Amino acid sequence: GVFFNVILYIYHFHQKNGFACMMLSEFFELVQFLFVVTFTTFLFNCVEYDILFANKAVNHTTHNLGPLDRSKVTLPDAILPSQQCTEKIQENGWIIFLLIMAAIFWLYRLIKVFCNILSYWEIRQFYIKALKITMDELCNHTWQEVQDRLISLQREQQMCIHKKELTELDIYHRILRFKNYMVAMVNKSLLPIRFSMPLLGDVVFYTRGLKYNFELIFFWGPGSLFENEWSLKPEYKRGGNRLELADKLSNRILWIGVANLLLCPVILIWQILYAFFSYTEVIKREPGSLGARCWSLFGRCYLRHFNELDHELMSRLSKGYKASSKYMNCFMSPLLTVVAKNVAFFAGSILAVLIALTIYDEDVLAVEHVLTSITLLGVCVTICRSFIPDKHMVFCPEQLLKVILAHIHYMPDHWQGNAHRYETRDEFSQLFQYKAVFILEELLSPVITPFILIFCLRRKSLEIIDFFRNFTVEVVGVGDTCSFAQMDVRQHGHPAWMSAGKTEASIYQQAEDGKTELSLMHFAITNPHWQPPRESTHFISQLKERVQREVATGQQVPLPDNHLFTSIQSIQSESEPHSLIANLLVGPPSLASLHLGRDGPVPNHASSMGSSDVASALRSLSPLSTSQHLRGSYTSTRLPRSDTAPPTGARAMAGSGTDARTASSGSSAWEGQMTSLVLSEYASTEMSIHALYIHELHQQQSRNDLSRHTWHRQESDESSESIPEDCEAPRTLPRSNTFPSTGTQRQEGAPLQPTGHRRYGGTTDALSGPPRPAPRAPRLPMGGWAEEAQAGRQHDTVPEEGSEDELPPQIHKVT
Repeated sequence: GVFFNVILYIYHFHQKNGFACMMLSEFFELVQFLFVVTFTTFLFNCVEYDILFANKAVNHTTHNLGPLDRSKVTLPDAILPSQQCTEKIQENGWIIFLLIMAAIFWLYRLIKVFCNILSYWEIRQFYIKALKITMDELCNHTWQEVQDRLISLQREQQMCIHKKELTELDIYHRILRFKNYMVAMVNKSLLPIRFSMPLLGDVVFYTRGLKYNFELIFFWGPGSLFENEWSLKPEYKRGGNRLELADKLSNRILWIGVANLLLCPVILIWQILYAFFSYTEVIKREPGSLGARCWSLFGRCYLRHFNELDHELMSRLSKGYKASSKYMNCFMSPLLTVVAKNVAFFAGSILAVLIALTIYDEDVLAVEHVLTSITLLGVCVTICRSFIPDKHMVFCPEQLLKVILAHIHYMPDHWQGNAHRYETRDEFSQLFQYKAVFILEELLSPVITPFILIFCLRRKSLEIIDFFRNFTVEVVGVGDTCSFAQMDVRQHGHPAWMSAGKTEASIYQQAEDGKTELSLMHFAITNPHWQPPRESTHFISQLKERVQREVATGQQVPLPDNHLFTSIQSIQSESEPHSLIANLLVGPPSLASLHLGRDGPVPNHASSMGSSDVASALRSLSPLSTSQHLRGSYTSTRLPRSDTAPPTGARAMAGSGTDARTASSGSSAWEGQMTSLVLSEYASTEMSIHALYIHELHQQQSRNDLSRHTWHRQESDESSESIPEDCEAPRTLPRSNTFPSTGTQRQEGAPLQPTGHRRYGGTTDALSGPPRPAPRAPRLPMGGWAEEAQAGRQHDTVPEEGSEDELPPQIHKVT
């Protein structure tokens, strides 16, 4: 247990670049806090602003100064003497209170820094003596290399006595134990982070302050659900006293909410001061920085795979940043553009005159408010230009959204085909928000967070208790972890995401948005030596077999002579894996070109990207074929050709009895020829294409089901008779639980109903009161469709239940 507790510090030590960098960061955090408090106190109590603003005359009596110098104001003239400054501070009780609170917090941080120094020094010694990595060499090792050494070390020295073999999944579970729970709760719409506002509509509000309080309540605060960093308290594993535990949790949330309310003024002042000191200079230097975008805290949690480390997530989202920015820029308002152009003209004209006068005679700057006017006009012009689109830029929203999907891996079904709509843009802005909005939310967080805790989170106490009981499993040598993080398709797969016939999960147990399936593929590709469970191996093998079948079919299709395909390939400056994604997302050409070559003219035909195209791209990334191609010239931007690979390359991708290694781009033969960084790039590319492929298959299944259950029903009464009444699908595209439709019927007071499956003995049905009521009108998840009853189906689709935690509270906020 102690060894697994150290793994988290080992990861942070690696990501923060070693002992010296971590200690220096800790030291400057202390100094920064001390500076902000001291400097703010000085500005409020020790500066005479009447003299600084020339509202009060100053006459120097020194004989050495001339008549003009005697009336000249200097900075020391505006600073009060130390004794007068001290008296002014002592007379203000509010300042004294804030200084005492700041001193207590600073001393607490100082003690914590000393404790961290001891911990980091031990981790430093562990790196040097056990892992044989010196501090000078640390930056040259990727986390995958450190992880491999940890696994080898456990095999040789048995540092964890509870487990002989240490797996990649064990390491990830220990590092991401609490984050996996948070990802699962966001996926199941359990946290109160979405609100329906009168004028703003659906609003997501999830800030660092709110996230901190959630973690304080659930994981590590006094009276939390966990008794230590790896074990859930025993009483929360039993269902007999769930109501009593829910009341206890509700009262604890209430007290924490009240504490937040009492500390609100202090925290709010700190937030304002820190934001002022952090962003003022940046805004002055780059006014357009507030118009830049960033991934919201909610977006990072919603888009995160189970068992995805921080650096893996940020690398993936960073690759999708440029395409996301271009997509959001597609929605420039024509009216706003006209206004911005004219305002920029007027402000620029005045600014030009002031600058010309300043160049002619610098004394113009001495005129009152001239310098201020120049600064404000410059900011105004910069802001207006951010609303004027580039006239040479051609935007393709659908294609941009497909590029974004290749990197972020998750997207609601109703965005497909609706990329040009403002509704889609508004929902995407919840994931990819303005930097100015991010700052504003953080400033408002101390005020709003207490009310969310008191009025929204408390109502979900029983559902939270049930969630931790039903979705916690004990892993030998690791401790209690979230069952969703096991990525078990049988327990948490979704029939609408290629898990039909392989999952036994109920609606309550299913992970939404294909989270289980995509997380499984991501982890298998990122960790090629990991041995998944039998059901997961079967899922991966069936996916590979389908890829191979569609490649064989796709190679029969003639290749179109597409000049756009050639152009993008020729101008692509990135590494070869990213060129492959660019070629895949160009559009019309079939990806059979990746193997058939471009020999001779062929008939031209238009076709959209289909699953067979993506399958061809996946096959081209098979370990053997890619390594054969890379032996010639790795720096070449040409795509790998199938004629350079032996038939065994195809068999490696399609083998059904192999382990997860064959599903990734990391065979031992390949690893011997390229660095781990290159392997990481190819693994990232392969996962991007897998995400496109799985989404394409999901869309095909959804379209087929819609055609079978809706369109045929509308066309004739005869087709209607052949479809059971309980399988009728809605007449509109399904909406995501994460992005519910504004017109969706919502019901409050219906908690999530636990299923009969329990991890800690007993059955939930016996503990959860009366039997489950009859299902209400189906509320389908993202991509979820009511399946047609068919003979021979192993699992009949259960109508989806609405639940309180799937619906936004009346007032809500969201990570």
